Amino acid sequence: MSKIKDVLIQDEMKRSYLDYSMSVIVSRALPDVKDGLKPVHRRILFAMHEMGLEYNKTFKKSARIVGDCMGKYHPHGDAAIYDSLIRMAQNWSLRYPLVFGQGNMGSIDGDAPASMRYTEAKLAKISKEILEDIDKETVDERDNYDSTLKEPIVLPVKIPNLLLNGSSGIAVGMATNIPSHNLGEVCDAISYFVDNQECDYKSLMQFIKGPDFPTGGIICGTVGIKNAYKVGKGKVLVRAKCIIEDGRIIINEIPYMVNKSLLIEGIADLVREKVIEGIRDIRDESDREGMRIVIFVKKDFSSEIILNQLYKHTSLQVTFGINNVVLVENKPKTLGLYDLIKYFVDHRKDVITRRTMFDLRKAEERAHILNGLIIALNDIDNVVALIKKSHDVDVAKNGLIANYGLTEIQAKSILEMRLQRLTSLEQNKLRFELEGLKKLILDLKDILANPKRILEIIKNELIELKEKYNDSRRTKIEEGFEELETEDLIEEGQVVITVTNSGYVKRMPLNTYKRQGRGGRGVIGTGKKEEDFVEHLFVCDSKDYLMFFTNTGKVHWLKAYNIPEGTRYARGSAIVNLIEMKGEKLNAVKAVKEFKDGLFLVMGTKNGVIKKTRLSEYSRPRKGGIIGINLKEGDELVDVLITDGSQELIIATEDGRAVRFNEQDVSVVGRNSQGARGIKVRGSKVVGLCVRDDLYLLTITEKGFGKRSKIEDYRLINRGGSGVLNIKITAKNGKVVGIKVVNDYDDIILITKEGVVIRINVSSISVVGRNSQGVKVMRLSEEDKIVSFSKVVNEEDEEEIIEEKVVNEIKEEPSLEGLNVNGINLEE
Repeated sequence: MSKIKDVLIQDEMKRSYLDYSMSVIVSRALPDVKDGLKPVHRRILFAMHEMGLEYNKTFKKSARIVGDCMGKYHPHGDAAIYDSLIRMAQNWSLRYPLVFGQGNMGSIDGDAPASMRYTEAKLAKISKEILEDIDKETVDERDNYDSTLKEPIVLPVKIPNLLLNGSSGIAVGMATNIPSHNLGEVCDAISYFVDNQECDYKSLMQFIKGPDFPTGGIICGTVGIKNAYKVGKGKVLVRAKCIIEDGRIIINEIPYMVNKSLLIEGIADLVREKVIEGIRDIRDESDREGMRIVIFVKKDFSSEIILNQLYKHTSLQVTFGINNVVLVENKPKTLGLYDLIKYFVDHRKDVITRRTMFDLRKAEERAHILNGLIIALNDIDNVVALIKKSHDVDVAKNGLIANYGLTEIQAKSILEMRLQRLTSLEQNKLRFELEGLKKLILDLKDILANPKRILEIIKNELIELKEKYNDSRRTKIEEGFEELETEDLIEEGQVVITVTNSGYVKRMPLNTYKRQGRGGRGVIGTGKKEEDFVEHLFVCDSKDYLMFFTNTGKVHWLKAYNIPEGTRYARGSAIVNLIEMKGEKLNAVKAVKEFKDGLFLVMGTKNGVIKKTRLSEYSRPRKGGIIGINLKEGDELVDVLITDGSQELIIATEDGRAVRFNEQDVSVVGRNSQGARGIKVRGSKVVGLCVRDDLYLLTITEKGFGKRSKIEDYRLINRGGSGVLNIKITAKNGKVVGIKVVNDYDDIILITKEGVVIRINVSSISVVGRNSQGVKVMRLSEEDKIVSFSKVVNEEDEEEIIEEKVVNEIKEEPSLEGLNVNGINLEE
């Protein structure tokens, strides 16, 4: 009766799981650093070698190969063996396929291969370099699973297979993902290492530029490559190789391990879901000549922007995580490039040493036999007579040993010698063979005694390999690459930004608003909740920086395209979800393309303070914002300008006064300062701050009135005064909402407390003197009032103005002397 032993379950689970995990790590998932193969691949190649399936022999059914491998060496199921066999035959899976397949071996679209009874295979030519010298006791062997046969623990591998074809696998608690490389580059690097064994990974990178994937593509940047080669871990960004021509995006190469069919389906799904707009058709035109995916871009869409969006949202751009985990003497280790090469060279030194010892032993054995044969040939008549007189073979053998001082092996060889060897020609051949063996024995002994000879052999073998198998690099490496930013996915264009009093913001295309005549009713521009109204409205480029100024004097940053796009009737998104505001209220917003030197930020406050600071001082955003201006108690920020430091400024108040002054009158101060007085408010408040850069000053009042006045009507005075009359304020037109500097060709957008928007051309607003109340520009309901307006510049109108201006100048100037147009002298 068997004994029952009590064991703690946690101890048994720990032991069993450890055994299982080590079995997966050592016997299944990780490659050996010496030959770069997992057990299943090693056993398949060895089984095919044993079957005689060399590259120059006929094919054999895959089912037969799988059966031999499974029956002799790998008892883990035919599916696992066949899948591994197929992968070694796919030129999109391995950089240098080790098996030559015939039949349906699958496709890059993910199509399954044909059943193993339909396909055939044999070893690829390069596999000869993996198995060469395996019969010369160059590697250790072990019993197979049932101890009936011997199998190699590793293969001799003349080629650095681990670097050439890479490997990937998931073990227990660890994984490996080694990329493939170019054979020529690897051979050059190993040759350099042989001569300079104290080098580092940087020196080796002179030769190995980076991974070289079977499917080509583009590696973006070298930081991840350097990390991987240094410590064995790194990430590289791999892109498809695309070209843009005639409004089409043509994809010729895709990243490694990307399924082409699923890639195309993914793009189609993104188009259907409107994640990517602007694609009208996708065609797969791939054939035996190569890959070709054609994406047709709609008219008026940028192919570059579409391509960037595809990189961002599809597997046209993927991250390949390099993790060089390999088995070193059956222990998992993470190795850099230097160590991977070092272990390969050490393996080759061992293989060459053992091969040389084997060849030496065989040469000495053959020389020993030849010496005996030649002794017999030198006295062949007596030898023949001795043999004829002998009663049997043993007597003849003993007689030869006794009479000629031969060994048993020599005597046996003499007895087995054929009579044709007695001819003079054959005797000479034996003597020449012996002389050659003596030289070979001396050479082999010299190799074993001189380690430099072994290194020289390794180099010569690498040179030979490079001559036989080298090809061009497939994967391009872009060194000066910058990561794809969200901004690269955004198409440039003017947008309208609206911000409500309650802190809701949205972005809309400028063409949402159509121009209307003066006095129109407008369109609904913002859906709002009860008692909310739009406080800020302005036009900017989609890639501009938006600087949000709050009532506490802080500044926050945001890109315009980061503002969620909304429809005409949408309320928008809460600004507090986009920037961090703690008890602050948004009081001013400004769009900035870039923070250039020589530009200034001029701020005006409700109490008439003007502050001028270099724009570059605001170029470093910080979470939670930074201090933009120090405000006194009860003061608030009203408007912000970007200037070049030499402008004329106009500041206006709610009660209809304005001051025009030189910007040089305002000293440049630091970001944390308070500024100086710009205008005396006298119980009123400042409603606008402008740069004089055009003909007229447009003033809009809250009850829908407006007027244009010539800026020349405002005399240039010093800042800090009470100013001059800007508009006559009455109960009919109400208080001033804001001011803008305009010309005859500008459009403006007006927005009311109820969210009604109208777009009109300023030419419909009369030009009148300063001492007037203006004209009606927008009809309002009794409870409604204008709260904000913004200026829009029309590019088409601007071009017409320029053309008209040129024509008028030519009409006014009759002399054509010196005037050239397109190289033609108009005077002639």
